[in-house]
Amino acid sequence: MIAPSGLRRPFRAPTIPATILAALLLAGAAGAARSAEGPPGRVELELVGDARGAALEFHQWVEAIRAAGIENVRLRTSQTPVEPEIQSRGDAGQRVYTVVGVVSGDVLILPDGRYRRAELRRLAQRLDELARLGPPDQRATPGAFGLSAKQTELLLADAAKPVAFSTAGLPRRQAVDKLAGALGFPVRFDPGADEALAQDGDVVAEELLGVSRATALACLLRPAGLCLVPRDAGGASVVYAVVRAAPGLEIWPIGWEPKKPAREYLPGLFEIKDVNVQGVSVADVLSAVGKQLAVPVLFDHNALARHGIDAAKAPAAHPPGRTTYSSALRKMLFSAGLKFEVRLDEAEKPLLWVTTLKAM
Repeated sequence: MIAPSGLRRPFRAPTIPATILAALLLAGAAGAARSAEGPPGRVELELVGDARGAALEFHQWVEAIRAAGIENVRLRTSQTPVEPEIQSRGDAGQRVYTVVGVVSGDVLILPDGRYRRAELRRLAQRLDELARLGPPDQRATPGAFGLSAKQTELLLADAAKPVAFSTAGLPRRQAVDKLAGALGFPVRFDPGADEALAQDGDVVAEELLGVSRATALACLLRPAGLCLVPRDAGGASVVYAVVRAAPGLEIWPIGWEPKKPAREYLPGLFEIKDVNVQGVSVADVLSAVGKQLAVPVLFDHNALARHGIDAAKAPAAHPPGRTTYSSALRKMLFSAGLKFEVRLDEAEKPLLWVTTLKAM
């Protein structure tokens, strides 16, 4: 248990949708179905000017375009109005995108906005994106963490595999390194994150054997003021980035909110039992319930430390009677300023997440 004096920086609550497979895949899948796969396309830039003064304008634009490194440019005049547009032709083997823009003095009007001659390097970046990703309305919409549908699918397959070793009592750094070595994608520490973990002298309180690997790693990192953020590594590859906690940061959560009622994932929690609790701590009760239901119990150590709550010292009591574990736990935890939530790991196995009644 972390004492209040050892409080680390709090975490922002997870912002990603909490339906595990559907949540992470949904945003990327809708756009992916519209996005043509294949090699980068070829982009042609067609600039159209008014026939009555185009010569000088074209000369100035040609010089600026060359300086910006933009190739495949055609210039023409027109006596009738022209609308900026992106024309597409070819097949998946070689797409060709013709970007039609209108020259008006020192402004180039394109489908995505206006560019002055001094902004052509920005235009060059837009044209490069077009070649790689296709027109904006045909691109795959990134899912959570900016990952594609394919990356998300591979990440979840790796994340859902269970931890294959006992974690309780291990030094935190040792447990993190051992788990990182078992993951299918590399783990990278941002500047300062590795140092923070190296300075952490805690041992792991939770037994994470059998818990899915991403939830377990997020749990191991949290007491050290760190969190897990998957990142795009190009192609179908992903990196598990370990970063310091920061406001507004999208992080991998420690368990996910169930999509269905909690009783469907953990029915034993809602069965009527004989309950009589006297002379023990909240931690003892949670440990006993966890063993009875064969479910991991994970503590929000940061929140408990902030509010000065030690579950190993907080008394728990419940008079003799028949009730559910769910009801009894809620009453006993409430007296200690705590609450529990049923969450799921990436393999959709339940866990109990214990945190404070008051927000951090």
